[in-house]
Amino acid sequence: MKRTKVVDALACTDFGKDINVKGWVRSHRSSKAVDFIALNDGSTIKNIQVVLNPSDFDEELLKGITTGACINVTGTLVESQGAGQASEVQCRELEVYGLCPGDYPMQKKGQSFEYMRKYAHLRLRTNTFGAVFRIRHNMAIAVHQYFHDHGFYYFHTPLITASDAEGAGEMFQVTTLDLTRTGRDGAPVPYERDFFGKKTSLTVSGQLEGELGATSLGAIYTFGPTFRAENSNTPRHLAEFWMIEPEVAFMDKDELMDLEEDFIKYCVRWALDNCKDDLEFLDKMIDKTLLQTLESVVKEDFVRLTYGEGIRILEQVVKEGHKFEFPVTGWGMDLSSEHERFLVEEYFKRPVIMTDYPSEIKAFYMKKNADGKTMQGTDVLFPRIGEIIGGSVREESHDKLVDEIKARGMEPESYGWYLDTRKYGSCPHAGFGLGFERLMLFVTGMQNIRDVIPFPRTPKNAEY
Repeated sequence: MKRTKVVDALACTDFGKDINVKGWVRSHRSSKAVDFIALNDGSTIKNIQVVLNPSDFDEELLKGITTGACINVTGTLVESQGAGQASEVQCRELEVYGLCPGDYPMQKKGQSFEYMRKYAHLRLRTNTFGAVFRIRHNMAIAVHQYFHDHGFYYFHTPLITASDAEGAGEMFQVTTLDLTRTGRDGAPVPYERDFFGKKTSLTVSGQLEGELGATSLGAIYTFGPTFRAENSNTPRHLAEFWMIEPEVAFMDKDELMDLEEDFIKYCVRWALDNCKDDLEFLDKMIDKTLLQTLESVVKEDFVRLTYGEGIRILEQVVKEGHKFEFPVTGWGMDLSSEHERFLVEEYFKRPVIMTDYPSEIKAFYMKKNADGKTMQGTDVLFPRIGEIIGGSVREESHDKLVDEIKARGMEPESYGWYLDTRKYGSCPHAGFGLGFERLMLFVTGMQNIRDVIPFPRTPKNAEY
């Protein structure tokens, strides 16, 4: 008999028909008269109840069916007598695919997320992580659907690169050289003998290459893994993460802010429309204000605020007695997450797009304003997250870009191909970067970024 997914079985009202369901046991309650097995196959957060008469089955077989066991059930679909679901399965045939011994790590309830990270290969089977990763799938679909509908082209940028897009140097090196014998005693590393003949690393961003695509196709987006060798153990950082990076020719700052706001609202609305059951579960179990927060984001217009105005607000509330963990030191400071969240959650009570940052605290490729001090950056600040999008108008002047690269102690020779786009037929353009896991944190209500990616890569942790 052809298998029916649990999500389809729960929606079916063709009672009395034979049905086959397969999955993993969430719970098994036994009595002399009747056994109840909650079965889940990952297709939905909801379980289907399997009802069986214990006298019809081997006693030892039933004893072995514990939480985590994998079984195959054939029976009759009937209208459920209990609350919470419309249908259940009266079991006629039962096959055990895989038993689950008593030391199964995901067996107990109330385990901490920190504990479950030790078993990333098994935590995927829990209700919470099933919900998170079904939503992650839907968010990826939303990303592609939005850009496809708006005339963007999906553009694949390299994972291995010889340039540092951020200029921070926190990159993982890629090499085929024998590291036990290379560069010893201060000798120069013979990169000419390396696979690519030069020093190469894993990319921190596809933006620079994405800009090349924008000068050809007009509007492109990248969506792929990026890497950062930053020794950070905060709940907001990963060494391997996914980035969404659109780049658009002939776009100015106001149009960029419109795109940022429209895109993120679309993704949140997609989650509300397509992940109802999973979001309701997370709203109940993880963050009881989750649905309310998501709804408010799609309904409210984002505040548009210059960096200077933001600093003045923070300085004023400090004068009025508000305490921050990190001091507000005035214009030129790099805002911390608590400053960003204060503006969003307490002052404006809605998302903020902050613009016109001091050039010293932003990347080299951003276009400077006429004042020579600020850059046309457009960062979107969100409740619970802080910065969720970092964007800007890109500098289109060849000479100004070279001057900025030199001023930051970088080597223009390493960016020859990038500078060529300013040398040959330069055009105004803009774009942004959105960390996919940051979006996932917001949409799911989870508190740690390691819990919204299947296999987190962090300092001293590269299992699987």
